[in-house]
Amino acid sequence: MRAAAGRLQDNPVDGTKRVLLAAPRGYCAGVDRAVVAVEKALERYGSPVYVRKQIVHNIHVVTELEAKGAIFVEEVDEVPEGAHVVFSAHGVSPAVVNAASDRGLHAIDATCPLVTKVHREAVRFARDDFEILLIGHEGHEEVEGTAGEAPQHVTIVNSPDEADTVQVKDPSKVVWLSQTTLSVDETMETVNRLRTRFPELHNPPSDDICYATQNRQVAIKKVAAQADLVIVVGSSNSSNSVRLVEVALEHGAKAAYRVDYAEEVQQEWLDGVNTIGVTSGASVPEVLVREVLEALDGAGYHDVEEVRTAEEDLMFSLPKELRQDAAGQRDARALGGRASGAGA
Repeated sequence: MRAAAGRLQDNPVDGTKRVLLAAPRGYCAGVDRAVVAVEKALERYGSPVYVRKQIVHNIHVVTELEAKGAIFVEEVDEVPEGAHVVFSAHGVSPAVVNAASDRGLHAIDATCPLVTKVHREAVRFARDDFEILLIGHEGHEEVEGTAGEAPQHVTIVNSPDEADTVQVKDPSKVVWLSQTTLSVDETMETVNRLRTRFPELHNPPSDDICYATQNRQVAIKKVAAQADLVIVVGSSNSSNSVRLVEVALEHGAKAAYRVDYAEEVQQEWLDGVNTIGVTSGASVPEVLVREVLEALDGAGYHDVEEVRTAEEDLMFSLPKELRQDAAGQRDARALGGRASGAGA
């Protein structure tokens, strides 16, 4: 249950109160695909449908799906044999896929296609006997999944400072890959420090940091330069949401805070604040942003200006398991119709 929101007070400031609303913000194509995959699985197979880990890193989304009949588990050994299980947008290692198969589970792979791209890169570079320096946060589901594709070839680099100490066997055969939801600036600092030590460091075929992460960071940079305060809507375990707070502070915001819900916005944050920037992480539904805007409107921030730095129109198709099942059901209905017609 969410706590009742306390009403923010309209406090006087010198100047016009306004909100700069960053765009793009919120759901990316990979998150939308993953959430819809769980909803479609529930419609098609009925409750319960199991989900390994949080389908996306947002507490509101998880709670809403639980209410519809999804059951979230940490590992596939918690799923009853023969049940349907969805792999989260962050991806899984081959070991998890094999464990699900061993239990006879009907797995639906909702891994973001952009994460799958990084998995394929890891497999290819490992096959060519490269040492892979994976820039990311150890323990994050995405990093675990990517590293699991080639565990004997992957070394995780958590930060620019670790780039100064990481050791490799052959500096002429080393490549960097990255978690898709990192700070673009920090990732490139890490790469540059790695390249200082390993001049022959290879690049991935294309940028691993996803378009949505980059777009949201570019937008908040523009907003932060004009804002006294930035509010980022997103959960604490959402890497890209946490990075947005950091980016806002690095690019001019006097203060920046992350909230899951509007009721977490504190009255004291608004003291002396004329301009508030608002954005949301890539796993955040727009309804949560609207609630924050409503709360700020109640505090006198009626003027909302959208600051758009990019257009997004990318869409991903549903996981192949759901497409195949849908095709099978259509074929069965067609055969049933022809059989009925033949016997009429």
